Amino acid sequence: MFDTMVGEEATVGREATVGKEATVGKEATVGKEATGGEESVRDWDAEDRLAWELTEAAMAAAATAGDPVAERLCLPPDLDSWPAGVGLVMLLAAVDPDRLSPADRVAYVRAADRANSASQARFLGAVAAVADAYDDLAESIEDPEAGASLELRSALRWTRRAAESELGLAHDLRVRLPRLFAVLAAGMIDRRRTVVMVRGTDHLPIAHARMVIDTLIGDAARLTTGQLTETVRRACLEIDPDSARQRYDQSKTSRRLEAWPDPDGTVTLAGIGLDPVEVAAAKDRINHYARTRKTRDPSRSLDQHRADIYLDLLNARPANHHDGDWKVRTGRVHLLVDLATLTGLSQTAGDLAGYGPVISDIARQTARQLDGAVWDWTVTHPDTGMPLADGTTRRRPTASQTRRIRATNRTCVAPGCRMPTIDCDIDHTRTWAATGTTNTTDLAALCRHDHCIRHQTGWSYHKLPNGTTNGTARSTPPTPPPATTPHNPKGPPRKPGHLS
Repeated sequence: MFDTMVGEEATVGREATVGKEATVGKEATVGKEATGGEESVRDWDAEDRLAWELTEAAMAAAATAGDPVAERLCLPPDLDSWPAGVGLVMLLAAVDPDRLSPADRVAYVRAADRANSASQARFLGAVAAVADAYDDLAESIEDPEAGASLELRSALRWTRRAAESELGLAHDLRVRLPRLFAVLAAGMIDRRRTVVMVRGTDHLPIAHARMVIDTLIGDAARLTTGQLTETVRRACLEIDPDSARQRYDQSKTSRRLEAWPDPDGTVTLAGIGLDPVEVAAAKDRINHYARTRKTRDPSRSLDQHRADIYLDLLNARPANHHDGDWKVRTGRVHLLVDLATLTGLSQTAGDLAGYGPVISDIARQTARQLDGAVWDWTVTHPDTGMPLADGTTRRRPTASQTRRIRATNRTCVAPGCRMPTIDCDIDHTRTWAATGTTNTTDLAALCRHDHCIRHQTGWSYHKLPNGTTNGTARSTPPTPPPATTPHNPKGPPRKPGHLS
């Protein structure tokens, strides 16, 4: 019944509109529109008129003078501002990209991408229209959705999964996220990014999903799909932290280990629903062992070494199963979290290196578990996110801190000393034992001689706002070290490094 009704309607429509347009040709397309057998005047946009005029022959005549490439074509300079409508499609169809300059070929690709996005929106709209037609027959059909799926499978030779996937995407865009559908139809984002945003918000209530889309839609086009996936995930975690925590707990409750055969005879082993922090630590440990083993056995790739170590550890084979004695090493975790979240004043998602956003509860729990571990910290501007200061709880400065100190002062900061900072120690202006932190505001470059003199005589200094230092000599000798600590009057070994 559906085939008869829709098919006849389509036939009549085609004869009434397309048939007359095809007969009239260019005149009907540019100036008149055939509707029901009668011509009616239509006001076309300027882009539509220009697109018709810029046929391949017309553009060949406008080729750049003196161009060594014969009959090279030139695209309109404002092509990027053209709407993704019929005018743009007509122009793309009329132009052979092989006859364009390299710069115009890139412009052609951008225009074709926008036109393809708009075409995808029309396609998904048509898919939704098929579903709507079956919904109208709901009283006489037991399962309209299955009927629409079968109709698409028959027409396009799709699998059932493919048909249901396209129907679901079309429904989500038209019903749940109409603004995203409009942006796709305008050619402002492509289908891949659209799918990322639809799938990334499908677990949220409609109101929250639309809030996430409204927040991110302006930046979606400039992000890769990987960046956009992470951004959407973070926004979903922050818009409803309680719901995010419930979903996390449910997924972790159903954690499991699965193995399935691959077509080539190998097997895939995967853990599902695992703690992201535990996985990050395990992955870091495997990577460390793999890099070490790679230096000893370059015949295998790093991925192959990772897979072998993965099985070695699971099968209780020692890490030296292949390559000699190794020290036991725990995995490292790199977690980025703001201070307000750590103190419980904010529910902002943390960021786990190599994984992405994690809910605030996991960030705080991980921080508690890492009590006594080395922490690297960065103070950022609350509005711009730009770093203002950084530091670490380790004693030795990081490589970036060392570079910054050496770039700030070209020579030793002791009065009159001209020793280059590349040959200097990096000294704590306030001892690490007293502060427990290492940050650039408390670091300076001292040559080995002045470094030893500072500790032996009690000479002190502090930084000025312009980056220079001001030193003060102490009139009384420093307190001698405890008797249990051997005193070396000659100072430490003569090797540039870090002492304090």
